[in-house]
Amino acid sequence: MKKLALHWKILIAMALGLLFGIIMKNLALNQFVVDWIKPFGTIFINLLKMIAVPLIVVSLIVGLSDLKDIAKISKLGGRTVLFYLCSTVIAITVGLGLANLIKPGSYINESSRISLLESFSVDANQKIALAEQAKTSGPLQPLVDIVPDNFFAALSDNGSMLKVILFVILIGIGLILIEEEKAKPVVDFFKGLNDVIMKIIDIIMVFSPIGVFALMAALMAEIPDFSTLGALGIYGLTVLIGLAFMVFIFYPSLLLIFARINPITFFKAIAPAQLLAFSTSSSAATLPVTMECVTDLGVDDEVSSFVLPLGATVNMDGTSLYQAVAAIFIAQAMLPYPLDLHTQLMIVVTATLASIGSAAVPSAGMVMLVIVLGQAGIPEAGLALIFAIDRPLDMCRTVVNITSDSTIATIVAKSVGKLHAPPKKLV
Repeated sequence: MKKLALHWKILIAMALGLLFGIIMKNLALNQFVVDWIKPFGTIFINLLKMIAVPLIVVSLIVGLSDLKDIAKISKLGGRTVLFYLCSTVIAITVGLGLANLIKPGSYINESSRISLLESFSVDANQKIALAEQAKTSGPLQPLVDIVPDNFFAALSDNGSMLKVILFVILIGIGLILIEEEKAKPVVDFFKGLNDVIMKIIDIIMVFSPIGVFALMAALMAEIPDFSTLGALGIYGLTVLIGLAFMVFIFYPSLLLIFARINPITFFKAIAPAQLLAFSTSSSAATLPVTMECVTDLGVDDEVSSFVLPLGATVNMDGTSLYQAVAAIFIAQAMLPYPLDLHTQLMIVVTATLASIGSAAVPSAGMVMLVIVLGQAGIPEAGLALIFAIDRPLDMCRTVVNITSDSTIATIVAKSVGKLHAPPKKLV
């Protein structure tokens, strides 16, 4: 009997988890799910996060040492950053365009607005407080935060991924600059360690259906009542239309134009990563699987190990698009006048910069949005309007984030001659 592919196992576990969660919610057994089912999902996410930083360190050192030329590192880095910036700006622009076209804020009535503001004011105030801490930093603070004062402290914090990447790049450059016979024992050690880590990822993924089942069941148990979500239906639909445009139109177009690769082949390869991103709502937790999927697609290790960890930190197309829609939605619901063109252009700039500097900020997505709202003169208290539906949308935008990372890794690999033919099973 043919073995069931991993992405099908995850999809089945996802459907069963949602069904189980709905049944338990209707039986008023929500707390049972939270106490006895959700912990298995949390353990699964922790396992993925546990292996993420070691994977970045080892694979990046191996990949950079294989380049054997600092000029290649410069070319790789320049193209990666350029594509990431362009895709982020386009995502924000798409979000603004849809929000102005659909006007989701005009569909929320006064009673729903008051109810949401009252119900989620505490959550909103917590995020506003975090954003105020971030605002007190100078304009170059994100640059300062990239440079670690203690590498081992950075290793212990998944939010310090950029610090880890910077130090590891320096190690890779050092290995290139010293004599090859001296570098060889170090490189061989990390290559062996890389194989061990990849095997650990395979072991963790055996338990992925259990973890996904638990996460989906907990989602349904903890989600607010559907009448509350209904008030935000048009807003949620606007975000989903934008995210769908990015995944099914924008990224496939980029793949065809710049990488000459069939989008169907691409989506077959990264399906496990997309499903896992949807389940965990975490690009960092999904990173080990994303790297494995993109490598299976034909992207050389030295490219995927550099582009994807960087993307998991600074490239957030889904989050940026959601921020643009959310900002306009809150403005439409809270302000008596529409935002002018200048203000909306500044939203593009602020959201782009916020996405790059988000690694040093806790609860990045919401905190970044507070900063965007403050810059545009939109009442920050309006953040409470979107909390009820944030978790389902977070799952969807994380899928877009990792799809963007994978697309750009494929394009960059093609541009530097490091994209190999995908295996026949994907074609």
